[in-house]
Amino acid sequence: MIETAEVTMTEKTDVTVKISPITSEQDAVVCHIIRTVGAEFGAVGEGFGPGDAEVQAMSRHYSEAGGSQYLVASVNGMVAGGCGIAPFSEDGRVCELRKLFLLPEYRGSGLGKALTLQCLAFARTQGYRECYLDTLSGMTSAILLYESLGFRRLKQPPQETIHNGCDVWMLLDLT
Repeated sequence: MIETAEVTMTEKTDVTVKISPITSEQDAVVCHIIRTVGAEFGAVGEGFGPGDAEVQAMSRHYSEAGGSQYLVASVNGMVAGGCGIAPFSEDGRVCELRKLFLLPEYRGSGLGKALTLQCLAFARTQGYRECYLDTLSGMTSAILLYESLGFRRLKQPPQETIHNGCDVWMLLDLT
């Protein structure tokens, strides 16, 4: 389990960044970030990640024992965003990269990549073989990040997906 990690943000000085598993005290601010950023990109309502019930209390839905973890990035003590991993397939081979959302001022800083890499490292320790994600075509920076990490686009979503509002589906081989 990742307790905490220090990260250096690109093009930032005098900044302290901490990445650690979500706590119940962070639930409200993480919910606000996910819903606000989701609305910015049109991901509102059923069929989109920000509309999932878990968003109201992320700390209750993610546990290492359940093969999941949601990480929160704080910059100078303020929550900047987060990202998680959770089981996706019934057979336990595929996980899902979930809810990578950052406040606008932290996008392009390297924070999203750091969160994603730590989530993927966790996924590997849990024995997952592949990692799935879905997103929106308007989230171009996120898609470029995912592609740079080796995710490849799928022609259609897997049957298991509940986010039918998304129009980009990607998969990464973790082996």
